[in-house]
Amino acid sequence: MDTRTALLAAAAALLVASAVGAVVAPGAISDPRATDEPPGDIRVAGATVAPGDVRGETAELRLGTDLRHRGSPVENVTVRHRAIGAESGLLVDETTVDVGDVDFDGERTVNGTVTVEREGGYRIETVVFADGQRREQQTTRVAGVAALTPDYADTQVGFTDGSVWPTVAVSVVEADNETATLSASVSVTNRGDEPSDDVDLRLYLRQAESNVIAADATETVGTVRPGRTDTVTATVEVPAGYNYYVDAALFDDDVLVDETQGVANLNPRETISANETVRDVEFSVEDFERDDVGGEGGDGADGAPRGDGATDGSTPGFGPLVALVALVVAALTARRRR
Repeated sequence: MDTRTALLAAAAALLVASAVGAVVAPGAISDPRATDEPPGDIRVAGATVAPGDVRGETAELRLGTDLRHRGSPVENVTVRHRAIGAESGLLVDETTVDVGDVDFDGERTVNGTVTVEREGGYRIETVVFADGQRREQQTTRVAGVAALTPDYADTQVGFTDGSVWPTVAVSVVEADNETATLSASVSVTNRGDEPSDDVDLRLYLRQAESNVIAADATETVGTVRPGRTDTVTATVEVPAGYNYYVDAALFDDDVLVDETQGVANLNPRETISANETVRDVEFSVEDFERDDVGGEGGDGADGAPRGDGATDGSTPGFGPLVALVALVVAALTARRRR
């Protein structure tokens, strides 16, 4: 047997041995990349919502989703955000963030944004997908979006909100039988951390009975230091003997940023007061919870069960006056029959 024949015989024997080994021990030629490690675990560790760009009709909500990963890498991860109207249940905006393959250990924040209208409340639904399969879901409720200040009206200067010190103080400088010269002092406060830019103070003196503007004035509010309160004074002349509402407003580049009201009582026989009805609206974010539904029957304003019958403070029936009239009618009828 020559050398060539011997080499061919040895190669054939090696192939046969390999085939037999694969049948006897199939794991011997298995894919070296295959492991018994379980699939990676990815979860939502937390979620945050913060206001972004605030415009006249819409507001941007910045969403931060904390992803927690353990184990082997998770491929093709995406995070989907949906903003749904709290009352209507309609989809307002939707965005998807492509995270890619997740192979880190621990937590990482994935950022996204949705745009909603500056009214009502919303439910933010965040879902984590891996290879198109839903892995985790987080729901957050947002309320009071209308309280967010638009960027064009964002200034830290506003009217002073004091319980004793008046925001608008009016004094009489000079008066006669026909006219009165008034001095209106308005307090403004810088609630920010930096000195403020110049803003305009505009005043209208409105006659109480007719709502006619009797006088107006405009003054410039200069730089106010952080945390400080300044007083701006304007002088106007109005007809004497009437009562006036003093409408004050702050404008930043022709944008209304704050307003308040005072009064000037020049009629000694009748006085007026400023309208102080205020309803506060706050921007809030909280985890979504299902509200408990009460049992049958409503409760009264004080929390006590509301029973059947008349309301508090009322007398059942027609009342004493109607009863007296009925007695008189009955007496007259009896007299006629006699």
